[in-house]
Amino acid sequence: MQGFTRGYERLLHLVAETTVCTLELVGILIILVGSAVALVHLCANARHKHNIIVDLGKMLALSLEFKMGAEIVNTVIVRNLTELLSLAVVIALRALLSLLIHWEIKSERKNAATVEQG
Repeated sequence: MQGFTRGYERLLHLVAETTVCTLELVGILIILVGSAVALVHLCANARHKHNIIVDLGKMLALSLEFKMGAEIVNTVIVRNLTELLSLAVVIALRALLSLLIHWEIKSERKNAATVEQG
């Protein structure tokens, strides 16, 4: 029975590590694609900067969601309290960044609406 438990634990560890790496990679790819698209839009149409900022903010927020998902899956393979505490700090920082990005998107939308009306 102990051999089964070790094998199951190894499988869980492997699946968790693969999932974490995949989610992190997806988050990075979203940042790269979103930044490239924003740069192209900025070069092509610098007058509508508000829309570009909002679109880039949405991509960064989406990326952070994938990266936080990776951190949550990473909790499965945490071995000690120190790792758990550092993981909690990373999750808290990413959540704070996500809130700041959402706040920035909201304020940019308000600014864009004000500019369009005025």
